[in-house]
Amino acid sequence: MLVHKLETERLLLRPLTFDDSDRIEELAGEYDVAKSTLNIPHPYPKGSASQFIESIQTAEQNNKIVMFAIINKETKLLIGLINLNLSIPYQRGELAYWIGKEYWGNGYGTDAAKALLEYGFNQLKLNKIFAASFTSNTGSWKVMEKIGLKYEGTLKQHVSRFGQFYDLTYYGLLKEEFENIAQL
Repeated sequence: MLVHKLETERLLLRPLTFDDSDRIEELAGEYDVAKSTLNIPHPYPKGSASQFIESIQTAEQNNKIVMFAIINKETKLLIGLINLNLSIPYQRGELAYWIGKEYWGNGYGTDAAKALLEYGFNQLKLNKIFAASFTSNTGSWKVMEKIGLKYEGTLKQHVSRFGQFYDLTYYGLLKEEFENIAQL
């Protein structure tokens, strides 16, 4: 796996460190952030972010994932996380991200996702990148559209979260489509 650190005009995307634990717990502990994901627990257990980071580092060593802390260059604060869950035999990655609630609506998710899309196709040599979102999470699937992913379908009541079933909308992009977009 490549060593990874990415930059956009406003963001630095870098590997997670154990120093990120408290900040992850603070931002991910917000109910509105947790309910927009499948895996963030609520309430977020104190001290569990260190275990999370350790599991991510192990998964990265096994080429299962690449994950980045999203850092605001101006404030130097961690504002979210973004990753690609990798399926190396199929040369594809599933894009996933969350941004702290106080940073919603500023385009940070779009900036970070664009950088990870380029990294996935150009550095990791993936053939396809896809993402899923609750259909009710318009902010998330709008990020997918803004970075060029195409709607592929909706799976009805596909997941359960906090005792309620949700539809998932899927978006994807092939390397050849990405290359055509990049040439425009």
